[in-house]
Amino acid sequence: MQHDEPELTTGAGTGSLGVTVSEDRFGVRLRQAVLVASELEPVVSALRAELGLREPFRDPGVAEFGLLNAVFALGDCFLEVVSPARPGTAAGRYLDRHGDGGYMVIFDLEDLDGARARVERLGIRVVWRIDLPDISGTHLHPADMRGAIVSLDRSRPYGEWRWGGPDWTGRRATGAPGRLAGVTVVVSDPSAVAARWAQVLGVPVSGGGQSALRLDGGQVWFAATDGERAEGLVEIAVELPPAVRRDREALELGGVRFRLLDAG
Repeated sequence: MQHDEPELTTGAGTGSLGVTVSEDRFGVRLRQAVLVASELEPVVSALRAELGLREPFRDPGVAEFGLLNAVFALGDCFLEVVSPARPGTAAGRYLDRHGDGGYMVIFDLEDLDGARARVERLGIRVVWRIDLPDISGTHLHPADMRGAIVSLDRSRPYGEWRWGGPDWTGRRATGAPGRLAGVTVVVSDPSAVAARWAQVLGVPVSGGGQSALRLDGGQVWFAATDGERAEGLVEIAVELPPAVRRDREALELGGVRFRLLDAG
């Protein structure tokens, strides 16, 4: 599908990519993007080969949801692939309707309590919640948020990430060179959905005629679906070292378009 190429413009200064980087700080980071695949290993192998990723963490905890997974660290952000391990899972039902593609967006919030209060006030359903000493998570119903499953998480101390595996539990590590810069979600009414996500996260919607959320070091863009596919997470923007990017503009991996940018 085609949609306008989002611009990485958020505010006051010019970053290493030659794009504008916000000097404002919101206490909300895009920390992890999740793909769903009918067959896990082919997508895992493709991501490693094309994005220069290291060996992923396999989280036994996702068995609670009937899943297998692989979590890659990219800088201090993460890319995850999940796949059903048994019939009757939410991920399996999603695959039946849509096929391989984007599935979930996970945010790391300093003020999770405030976000949870907004979720309750707005009447948004919570489908899963956990509170551990070093991390909390809150999965929101995709029918209430639109476009993807949204997870509101909080790392303690801010920056660690239990979901990334032992290297990230109780400490901060460093993944493969690069960074998760943004995601694009297509929906039938981008402005309304952007406003809903912004309400929940407590961040502003950028102007300039483009529906986008301004985060710390990243963005979420919303575009109109063209009718060729259902609403969903369709693009992930990643910064990569030039030797890994190799002048490529984009790749199709796991049913998602990866937009490739040079890392600073």
